[in-house]
Amino acid sequence: MKFLIAGLGSIGRQHLRNLVSLGERDIILYRTHKSTLPDKELEDFPVVTDLESGLSLDPDAVIVTNPTSMHLEIATPAARAGCHLLLEKPVSHSLDGIEEFSTAVETGQVKVLVGYQYRFHPGLQKVKDLLQNDAIGDVVSARAHWGEFLPGWHPWEDHRLGYSGRSDLGGGVMLTLSHPIDYLCWLLGEVDEIWAFSGNLGDLGVDVEDTAEIGMKFSKGTLSSIHLNYVQQPPEHYLQLVGTRGTIKWDYSDGGVSLYSSEEEKWQLFTIEDGFVRNDMLLAEMAHFIAMVKGLEQPKCSLSDGVLAMNMAIAAKKSSAEKKMFRISAEAGKKIE
Repeated sequence: MKFLIAGLGSIGRQHLRNLVSLGERDIILYRTHKSTLPDKELEDFPVVTDLESGLSLDPDAVIVTNPTSMHLEIATPAARAGCHLLLEKPVSHSLDGIEEFSTAVETGQVKVLVGYQYRFHPGLQKVKDLLQNDAIGDVVSARAHWGEFLPGWHPWEDHRLGYSGRSDLGGGVMLTLSHPIDYLCWLLGEVDEIWAFSGNLGDLGVDVEDTAEIGMKFSKGTLSSIHLNYVQQPPEHYLQLVGTRGTIKWDYSDGGVSLYSSEEEKWQLFTIEDGFVRNDMLLAEMAHFIAMVKGLEQPKCSLSDGVLAMNMAIAAKKSSAEKKMFRISAEAGKKIE
């Protein structure tokens, strides 16, 4: 199979390494040469400097890892060309162009995997399994918290220039750290209403929101909240679910899951393998994507899933700006009312 990677920042390079580790070598790099990382690890791969040239080489799949606001500039023409897509999250920074992209995907009959890699975390997969087996009864509330100091993400570059801290590139915590929005929908189902407060509070020199509090009411009645920030040191990422018959806790720091059963009145701990690192999720995601391209599997995070998460993040940003709550239509989150 032939792959084209569009965007060679940190995540693009990680995807490149994972492709190679999984035995793939027919890889083309589409570069604008704006990366702040060294070029040495890229020297063995052919390079194109415009998308048309890359697509003319007939790749089977395109991996879209450029800044959020530029995703559809790559994804839509690639879909029209019949290329399957691994599209980094979020799908985009706005609703503009989404319908055109969706049409291109349908017309080109291509598969899309949106890069919400936390769906591949063994701890969160265990949480989903516990919920499907009714381990804590009806979930009445959920709380996700993710705080991580933005200047520490890419120490080799000025955090004020990276896409995460720039509004023109689709940055801000609500889009960039939208993983909890996605995995809560994956775990708990459809959302009816959403509200948010946000602010630029951390003195980081960025022009986007660096702190946000998001509330969501799920169709099944669950009330949830998500806290996101670019400020917290040391970082912290966890999830707590409260049910009518117990509680589930997941913590990224050790990856494990704790289950409290009100019937047994005790905690049970589910651990993950020693040595687990973030790239294990990305590696599992890439192996799944390769299987998708071969026609062996269906996307575990589909385009409609990704559009839903994107729309939830956009609705949260709109709620904060307009100081009002919004209803999310049943049409896969495509409309905000």
